[in-house]
Amino acid sequence: MISVGIIGGSGYTGKKLIEFCNLHPEIDDFKIYGNSSSGRKILDLFPEFSNIIHNDEIASIDYLSNHDLYFIALPHGEALNYVPQLIADGKKVIDLGGDYRLDSQAEYETWYSKKHTSPQLLATKIYGLADYQAQDYSASNLIANPGCYPTATLLSLLPLADSFADEILTASTVAYSGTSGAGKTPKQELLLSEMDGNVSAYNLNKHRHQPEILQMLNKFGFDSPFSFSTHLLPVAVGIYATTSVHLKSEIPNEDIIAKYKSFYSNSPFVRLREVPPQLNWVVGTNFCDINISVKNKVMIITSAIDNLVKGASGQAIQNMNILFGWNETTSLLNYGVKNVPAY
Repeated sequence: MISVGIIGGSGYTGKKLIEFCNLHPEIDDFKIYGNSSSGRKILDLFPEFSNIIHNDEIASIDYLSNHDLYFIALPHGEALNYVPQLIADGKKVIDLGGDYRLDSQAEYETWYSKKHTSPQLLATKIYGLADYQAQDYSASNLIANPGCYPTATLLSLLPLADSFADEILTASTVAYSGTSGAGKTPKQELLLSEMDGNVSAYNLNKHRHQPEILQMLNKFGFDSPFSFSTHLLPVAVGIYATTSVHLKSEIPNEDIIAKYKSFYSNSPFVRLREVPPQLNWVVGTNFCDINISVKNKVMIITSAIDNLVKGASGQAIQNMNILFGWNETTSLLNYGVKNVPAY
């Protein structure tokens, strides 16, 4: 049994972490820390937790108690103020923000416009794409939880890059997100009256998740032109990504499907579908649903995840389970599962 601290527990991802920690049989206790929310009671922020969790007071982020593991769900740049000391104290940390995802200090400072104050940890962290488990989780106490777009994109592309990187001429991902990906801070463009019935592209050629995706693909030998465009959907939750790949030569469909099945044979949260997934199949779950369509020299891969679960807090819990040697599905497998067609 372990004790857990959730630093930044008042946002959307923090709320999901509270739910998962409350369900987890290996977590003895957990405590919520915040900045502006400190001093308030949990039920003031999340009244839906009444009769589910204790109505504890949210503690100040400046006075952390002693825990075995810390989840950090803070805006980019703020984790830098806490992670180095926690790691120095021998604590395990899973950071849900972007401060430790990139390997290069220069890349981080270019894309995030912030100085990285603990670059030594970039080389020792684990990039926690939980369904790709060729990494040794015992090698580091710091896990950088991937972003939501990278999770959906990488899970759909890594098996292809792993076996057929030399066959890829170009790859292009067009991805869509629900508005919860922007967090709780009010923004005019995210108002219901602005988003209802609307779709818009944003951060073209400058989305911070693009170098994160390329960093991982490059490790698998991918060195082809890649484009990444993001859009907002008029929904609260979900990521839907469609990746078009142009190949040098035709690859039999059965060879590609066999590769994906082998690559994810030990991944309980990746579901290969015979038809393109629907977003509502995965919302509220930790699953990533993937479909692959190949015709001639063109391959189209569609993937869908819940951005707050698989793209954030659910994957963080999955990473915790792997880190401590527990069954990685603990508190996750039946969470939010709906009846969906089996193909």
